[in-house]
Amino acid sequence: MRRYRRRLRQVQITGASIALASLFRPATDAPARASAGVAAALRILAGLLWLYNVSWKRPPDFGKDSGNGLYGFTQDAVDHPVLPPFSWLVETIVLPNFAFFGWGVLVVETLLAVLLLTGTLVRLAAIVGVVQSLSIGLSVAQTPGEWPWSYWLMIGVHVVLLFTAAGRIAAVDAVRGAAQSRRHTGELAAHRLAGGWGIVVLLTAVLAVALSMGDDPSAPSGATIGGPGLSVSLGSYNLIGAVVLAVVAALMLAATTLHSRMLAVAAGVVAAVAAASLYAQLGRTDAWLGGSNTSAAFFLCAAVVSFATAGQLGRTRRQSRTAARAVGG
Repeated sequence: MRRYRRRLRQVQITGASIALASLFRPATDAPARASAGVAAALRILAGLLWLYNVSWKRPPDFGKDSGNGLYGFTQDAVDHPVLPPFSWLVETIVLPNFAFFGWGVLVVETLLAVLLLTGTLVRLAAIVGVVQSLSIGLSVAQTPGEWPWSYWLMIGVHVVLLFTAAGRIAAVDAVRGAAQSRRHTGELAAHRLAGGWGIVVLLTAVLAVALSMGDDPSAPSGATIGGPGLSVSLGSYNLIGAVVLAVVAALMLAATTLHSRMLAVAAGVVAAVAAASLYAQLGRTDAWLGGSNTSAAFFLCAAVVSFATAGQLGRTRRQSRTAARAVGG
């Protein structure tokens, strides 16, 4: 036993020495898997940024009547100009047509959240993220209380995502790439992605149920999942919204367990309908699911993953049955 402990201590010391030495080596190489993992984590972090920030872009007026919200921040481009030509563009074109502009911002930032979190068309999303981050910076970087470097960092994050393998891990892009490369890896990648997202959605549903217990099941504003003080959220849900989340999660997990394309499609349909209902109600009437724009975007994430993986789930079985029929015929 004493010899074993001595050996274990030596291994620990050696491992610590190697780790410490690696900090001082030239940063010129890295394992491909580790680099892809870090890039995927950065992609998800950027997706969470956009997911949280769609919550306060509320239709139909986007803050125009009160002078707050998106309208107030856009007005800052005129009141505290960063680039005079951009300020002129905002004053003469954007503000007079603000409803159209507000919907455009909501659509773009929702797409950024969904594409980055699900790892779908990551390079396209990165380019859009650079443009959107630049637009925000040109609007508010000189506003009192703002930190201009935050917008340089946002641009930098999306540039990194553009030129790295940020879609290799936990991403729809990984499923697409695997499906094109070898016969069975696409199904395995789809199984892992759909199963992982099913667990995330299920945990969110369980937490939403726990937080909404005792409240009105159809309350127009449900419990928020996340830490608003840290600017991180997966949306807000009343008890009905939590149950819908649980249904989506159950269908996604059942699809991966049973290798069922139809169950994956069903999960996508339920999630897409839930998102559509939120967009149709927010700002006009009480939302049945007690959600926000962030909730709708989270449902869209589940829908995208479900639809994107449906074609690969059970593919091997379908091919085997087709081959058996061909031989039998």
